[in-house]
Amino acid sequence: MISNELREAINEQIKYELYSAYMYLAMSADCADRNLLGFANWMNMQAREEVEHAMRFYNFVLERGGRVELHAIDKPPTEYGSPLEIMQKSLEHERFVTARINALYDQAQQENDRAAQVMLQWFITEQVEEEASIDDIVQRMRMFGEEGTVLFMLDRELGAREPEEEDEE
Repeated sequence: MISNELREAINEQIKYELYSAYMYLAMSADCADRNLLGFANWMNMQAREEVEHAMRFYNFVLERGGRVELHAIDKPPTEYGSPLEIMQKSLEHERFVTARINALYDQAQQENDRAAQVMLQWFITEQVEEEASIDDIVQRMRMFGEEGTVLFMLDRELGAREPEEEDEE
């Protein structure tokens, strides 16, 4: 059985995961409006992953005998700036999510909830990958620029991203 405190914290995290999906969809729409269809595709794939993450938390709460309570999701912005600014905002947001997951892990440790710790370890590993992936794009844009041929090539690369199979636990 999951504690009420941890259940409430995970329910709050579900909101942030779903907000992340909304934010990435808004970023995708912003990119599509500017004909950056590769960036739009990449953001769309991110949005799908965030929904999957929310469902991992959702299912965990239910499996532990807790009640899922969905919270209101804020409306994301509709414009995000240049492609570099979009990626920088993505990285900043992922770092925010990482901090929240780390706090959940700390809470699970304090409560000696090993099942939650195991589940959250998956998210910790995932966040390392998320941040590294986005940081790589940001660093390449800073190094090579974000205009003309460089932007075209990066847009093509990001457009090749396909949905990943979610690991089953």
